[in-house]
Amino acid sequence: MSALTLRLPDEKYLRLKDMAHRRGQSVNRLLDEVTTLLLAEFDAETRFALRAARGKGKQHRGLELLAKAGTH
Repeated sequence: MSALTLRLPDEKYLRLKDMAHRRGQSVNRLLDEVTTLLLAEFDAETRFALRAARGKGKQHRGLELLAKAGTH
């Protein structure tokens, strides 16, 4: 596990500390959860972009497949 020094404005830190306290967890655990969510979102965006790139220029074929799927 790695340690990270994070500089935040005092007001923001106090709000995070309050939020963590209300949730019954540490600021460290709260930030761990937030970064997990951000990384999951980033991974989804990356997968979407890769799939979109593979389909670029193939719109006609995609529409053909949709039409075919709708007829069954």
